Amino acid sequence: MKTFAIKDELDKVNKPLAYLIYYEKEKHFYIEIEENADPWRLPMLLSTFAERGETTVNSYWSKIWVSQRIIPSDRQNLGQILKENDLDAYDEFSLLEASLGRCAQDSFYLENVASNELPKGFVKRYRYKVEDVIPLDKGSLLVFFRDGCVKKCDVMVIPVISKRISAVVGNEKKFNEVAIQTGGYGVSWGENIDISDENLYRYGKNVPLTINDFRNFIRYRAVNTAEAAELLECSRQNIEDLVRRGKLTPVKTAAKGKLFLKSDIDQRKW
Repeated sequence: MKTFAIKDELDKVNKPLAYLIYYEKEKHFYIEIEENADPWRLPMLLSTFAERGETTVNSYWSKIWVSQRIIPSDRQNLGQILKENDLDAYDEFSLLEASLGRCAQDSFYLENVASNELPKGFVKRYRYKVEDVIPLDKGSLLVFFRDGCVKKCDVMVIPVISKRISAVVGNEKKFNEVAIQTGGYGVSWGENIDISDENLYRYGKNVPLTINDFRNFIRYRAVNTAEAAELLECSRQNIEDLVRRGKLTPVKTAAKGKLFLKSDIDQRKW
């Protein structure tokens, strides 16, 4: 992870206005805005988030901000520019780092900072990042947060939900493909369909569970095909036959096997 302070050369105090965070492996950018930041002092795109009271800029819009500060990929003399920067291919982060985010349109720039130099308020934000997520019925998510809280989130209750997310909720197969965003910044269904960790935490309802409770459930109450066959004292072929006849329903089917609830297997013995 690389971190940069976003500063303004015209600011005599030289105080960071926001921080750019880059996850190298995934090539994802995020911007964290200072608490109670003055929108008029921020870069234009970031000021929109500050005016709405949002302190985290999601990966999509953070990448847009970065792209506005580097040479575009369709530049005519791009090959020469890459050569001058010792680059074999177009890479957004390398170009951003080379210029420290300076561009002709404004006076903002980037300054390298160590991750342990981030303000205490930012460190506190990381406690509320998403650790895991499980899709539930009727457009709800069970979300596990880094601070230990578990919340049930009705997606459609969140006021800032976009039409794209509404469409995802109406598509059960797509909804069940929910994933954790890089760094735990929220959950997503592809590139630009996401819900921030902040909104999930704010609008979710506490559930008296911990992630260890869930892990214990999986550890002790889920069995694979071989374990199911052992419990029923039959062959794997018999288990597959029960599945084909609808007598046994796996909770997950993969190319290399199936998972079952142990309670379903136990009930086959009654």
